[in-house]
Amino acid sequence: MHEPQLQSTLTCPHCRHRSIETMPTNACVFFHDCPGCGALLRPKPGDCCVFCSWGDVPCPPVQQQGKGCCGAH
Repeated sequence: MHEPQLQSTLTCPHCRHRSIETMPTNACVFFHDCPGCGALLRPKPGDCCVFCSWGDVPCPPVQQQGKGCCGAH
């Protein structure tokens, strides 16, 4: 199995600000403060983390196993 990508570009749904963030391999990220407008990003219903909802690369567990790190996928 290949190594997961650990960087994802988050795009704020409110102001469209884009920021490159490093994803943890051992935890879900449920909240992220947008550096552009200060909005608190949360996962969409059914997604396990903000990277799966707002990132261009899903979180490492989804990349490796095809399901969410919290069993959401």
